[in-house]
Amino acid sequence: MSHMSNNPPLKTLAASRRNTPVKRIGVVVFPGFQILDLAPIAAFELANAYAQRALYTVELVSEEGGCVRSSSGASVHSVALGTGRFDTLLVTGALEVAPSTEGLTRYLGKSLKLSRRVASICSGAFILAESGLLEGRRATTHWAFAQELQKRYPGITVQPDRIYVSDGPVWTSAGMTAGIDLVLALVEEDHDADMARWIAKKLVVYHRRIGGQSQFSALLELEPSSDRIQKTLTYARAHLRNELSVDELAEVAHLSPRQFSRAFKTETGQSPARAIEQLRVEAARALIDTGQQSLLAIARDTGFGDPERMRRAFLRAFGQPPQGLRRSAKEQMRA
Repeated sequence: MSHMSNNPPLKTLAASRRNTPVKRIGVVVFPGFQILDLAPIAAFELANAYAQRALYTVELVSEEGGCVRSSSGASVHSVALGTGRFDTLLVTGALEVAPSTEGLTRYLGKSLKLSRRVASICSGAFILAESGLLEGRRATTHWAFAQELQKRYPGITVQPDRIYVSDGPVWTSAGMTAGIDLVLALVEEDHDADMARWIAKKLVVYHRRIGGQSQFSALLELEPSSDRIQKTLTYARAHLRNELSVDELAEVAHLSPRQFSRAFKTETGQSPARAIEQLRVEAARALIDTGQQSLLAIARDTGFGDPERMRRAFLRAFGQPPQGLRRSAKEQMRA
């Protein structure tokens, strides 16, 4: 049976039943926190389901405890900081960056003496930075806040185009759903890749974007203004193995090839050929990061046809060939 079945693999399930201590996770919330940042804790719950015993307990914590109102208006119950030691502290973010309280930053500044790991989601990186935890470290945050983080805290090496970054015991992630990738990586570090893959499948997410993968999506960056051009891009993304000529795309848009090329350039600022290359490169990069297919197979599946054509496209996009990116991905997975 495949390891991607609905039930945990028996051999890894047996390993997960060993007497591993239960890890206490503290999720730090504050008035105005972004409630979506709580979604990643489902991965800890599913880790328990995978092992069929408690591997993690999760508690919401805040400076004073009690009810804490999120930016959406929904409130959650929390316990006060200082109620015990946590294996991992996970700091949520907010839609806007605002100064943290003195009590919270003081607590976090001492947190590595009490916790094995400290992590943040989205703009939670600013709270870690205020506490001094990111000084001299590499970090990331939501791409919209990355420049501001670097400006405010020049002692941090901000890596704005990263899903998450781990630097020793301190982890940071990009915005919103990137927190799921971060928590999957934490679970994988604690246990194994089989568990993380099983959890990712249950969460119906791509397993799993490694830290070095880009926050950006070619489909989002192109931002066409009309449905017909958006439709052709969606079609192209789903049919990368096709030639995807101007004639083929124009037919999808119900335009003549000349009309299509003109409309496409007007709406996206790029030629159809350049945009299709972006889509192919993005898809190929994701497959390279997983390390599960040969470069020849990836070139074929993403429409490049042969590795040399793919290599030239990668040099244009990343300044290095696919082999170099694959080595980097392997190093990150081992780190």
